[in-house]
Amino acid sequence: MTLRANQLGALSDALAAVLPLREPSDTALHQFFRKHTKLGQQDRAFIADGVFATLRRLRSLTAQAESGAPRPLAIGVTLRDLGLSMRELDGALSAPERAWATAFRARKPTLTPAEAAELPDWLWTRLSEVFAADDLDALARAWLTPAPLDLRVNTMFGTRDTTWAALAASGISAEATPYSPLGLRVAGRPALQNHPLFKSGAIEVQDEGSQLVGYLVAPKRTDMVVDFCAGAGGKTLLLGALMRSQGRLYAFDVAPKRLARFKPRLARSGLSNVQPTLIQNERDTHVKRLARKIDRVLVDAPCTGFGTLRRNPDLKWRQTAADIGELTAKQARILAAAATMVKPGGRLVYATCSVLPEENEAIVDAFLAAHPQFAPGNAAAELARAGVALDTGPTLKLYPHRHGCDGFFAAVLERASA
Repeated sequence: MTLRANQLGALSDALAAVLPLREPSDTALHQFFRKHTKLGQQDRAFIADGVFATLRRLRSLTAQAESGAPRPLAIGVTLRDLGLSMRELDGALSAPERAWATAFRARKPTLTPAEAAELPDWLWTRLSEVFAADDLDALARAWLTPAPLDLRVNTMFGTRDTTWAALAASGISAEATPYSPLGLRVAGRPALQNHPLFKSGAIEVQDEGSQLVGYLVAPKRTDMVVDFCAGAGGKTLLLGALMRSQGRLYAFDVAPKRLARFKPRLARSGLSNVQPTLIQNERDTHVKRLARKIDRVLVDAPCTGFGTLRRNPDLKWRQTAADIGELTAKQARILAAAATMVKPGGRLVYATCSVLPEENEAIVDAFLAAHPQFAPGNAAAELARAGVALDTGPTLKLYPHRHGCDGFFAAVLERASA
């Protein structure tokens, strides 16, 4: 494509809006597009690609550009990461910018290991303590690639095979996900918002790793179940489908906006057993009323989200080492509060989309030490019962470089019957 000056200018303006990192990048970009209604679909796609490529490779791009300003970054990412040639960019540049771009392309800065991995120094240091060098290198490389588009088939409306065939008939190519029995991985980036299967609720966008967490909860049709941190409801909808819309399923969250985003998804889902519930905090009266009454509780805890850096690259720049302490304290409080609802013989599943042990194993170990009425279950055995051919040990540990999905951790915790 030959780039127009206004396209490059719009990318520069979008980077100026996103890079302060005061809010999630997708939120900032959405607000940018709402203010610039004259941008066409092709322009928006170019801008979004440029913004996310910049966020993925910000450290090396800044080093090569010798600047963190939006305009040099926009030119640099277009040439280096979006693959446009100087000839295609020529008409969008001033004479001084052409000279700068030529120098940029020739520059080969010496990078530290953290810069080469496109990670902040503190996170690189911490991950180096957790992963072997080759493993960390593979993980860091995986984080620099865009995530695939995974769908979950809603079994309230059809099977994976029938839905797969319907997608193919509409010109959308997909393949079965390697682990989740309900997953389809779509080729490319087709627009699905207006697709009949999406509008009818027959498919939902959900990463394969997120789908697998639901199989650890393994609710029975007559169970009472709580999704304690339901968010926009992706895992809630899976649990409801596994329950065949029977029993009772509470979707708790402290954020009204997240529950508001969940409601249209719930309306499409064909489920009638879900009760979205706004709670004030983990000590809410709704929690206290359900003490020792719930068969299955899922805690998809708020976390750093570092397992999702392929789709949320801004998280590595927005989170700091200081944030970890605040998050782990919150995770421990939420898990302890959720445990009060689990009935004797019931199950508690703790999950995060983090790869840091302090958010995962450390939280579970401390919980078990303080709650002797709970014992660790076996995630691999639970997945095997669901027909999922995946064994990462007693806890579920998923990584993009090993499993092709987002990074997830999940532990099954069983409450004694007496």
